Amino acid sequence: MLRVDVSKRLGDFSIEASFTSEGRVTGLFGASGAGKSSLINMIAGLLQPDRGIIAIDGSTLDDTIRQMHVPVHRRRIGYVFQDARLFPHLDVRQNLDYGRRMNRLAGDAAQHRRVTDLLDIGNLLDRRPGRLSGGERQRVALGRALLSQPRLLLLDEPLGSLDEERKEEILPYLVRLRDEAGIPMVYVSHDAAEMRQLATHIVMLQRGRVTAFGGAEVLPAALARA
Repeated sequence: MLRVDVSKRLGDFSIEASFTSEGRVTGLFGASGAGKSSLINMIAGLLQPDRGIIAIDGSTLDDTIRQMHVPVHRRRIGYVFQDARLFPHLDVRQNLDYGRRMNRLAGDAAQHRRVTDLLDIGNLLDRRPGRLSGGERQRVALGRALLSQPRLLLLDEPLGSLDEERKEEILPYLVRLRDEAGIPMVYVSHDAAEMRQLATHIVMLQRGRVTAFGGAEVLPAALARA
């Protein structure tokens, strides 16, 4: 379960967001500038809330009353950005292994095979990122995040930089992650079709405020009010 009840001022913009989700994929949906990335960065620990609490499965990550802020590297949260952010000087195998090594986790050949099979990247292991398509780079970024053994996976517009053909390539893998990986996810997007296909719970954000929360059925009503 993910619990978020926070406020944050960023210049002239402010976020006041409160929700609790037990969904496999919690979608943060809204137009550009709605506060989606700022909110996901607070969950990741990259931003600290001015007030409030963030907790995963009863484990508190932020609590401003108790002056508690768990640093990024201790949160056990995987983060996949819009741009894959792979290391260009490392091949795919080394990029995949980076999260495991940074978290000082023991090697697990069986888990490595499960992830590479799940994302269909086993044939890419010896390539460097410069020889990968945009969709392949995003699949490798997903694999790197999964192999860090996160308790929560954050995806900030992972299809935003891809053309329609590459989006169609990646979407089935995201659905497979949702159904087979067993790791809860927070998925940021301004694309209603992506939300309908992937999210099990949706948080609608508008100008830093939660305007709707529920299943895919909240999208048309929320959009009508926007």
